[in-house]
Formats: sequence, C-alpha cells, structure tokens
Amino acid sequence: MDKGYEKERFESVSIKSSVVRKFRRYCRNISKSQSMALLLMIEFFEDNGISPTESMGPKMQTLENLIKKRINGVIAILKDIEKSQTKPTVAMMETLFKEAEPKKKPLILEKKNVEKMTEVRFREKQNPSNEL
Repeated sequence: MDKGYEKERFESVSIKSSVVRKFRRYCRNISKSQSMALLLMIEFFEDNGISPTESMGPKMQTLENLIKKRINGVIAILKDIEKSQTKPTVAMMETLFKEAEPKKKPLILEKKNVEKMTEVRFREKQNPSNEL
C-alpha cells in the first residue's frame, strides 16, 4: 500500500487501453504504484510550473543561456574590481613600503675609514718571557 494513503478509497478514471499499458509499464520501471506514479507526475508539473504540452528543450536552453550570461556578468564585475580597486591599492602599498624602507647608513668601521687609520695608538705589551 501507499504510505499515507492507506485509508483512502479508489476511484476509477477512463483511459484508453494503449495509454494504460504504457502507464503500467512506466510504473513498474519506477517501482511505484499507479496512484503514486500519477501523483509524482502531477506534483512535478505543479512544482516546476510547466505544462505537459510544453517542450522542455527551449526552456533548458534558455535557462542555460541565462546562467552563462550571469556567470559572464560576475566575471566582468570581478575583473572590474581587480582593475579599479585591487591593482591600484597594491601599487600604492608598494610605493609606501618602498619609501618607508630605512636608508642604509654606513657602518662606523667601514673599509674606507679603516684605511685612513694607519696610525696605531695602542699596542699590546710584549713580555720577553712569553716568547718561545
């Protein structure tokens, strides 16, 4: 029995015999009772707002084209953000950090200063007893 529909009574509907055979074959393929298969079909059409007489082809193509347009729109927005906001901001930050770098000050005892100092003021005292 169909869950939730056990206490309902059956009604009859007049359907052509060729349609009934096709419908019963379809119900066996989806493993549903005839009532549940018909209910699923009706709910599908109502939920999706389509009519059984409409073709799904153009609607799916239209939907696909709409999605592609929106994706292209999002890509264009991201590229614009990158050009107008991200790249200029990065450039400004780089220039700020380049200017903020400390200037290299020469060390006190650089080579050029050592050459000037040829005169030695203090010498180590040498003990004659330490000589070998």
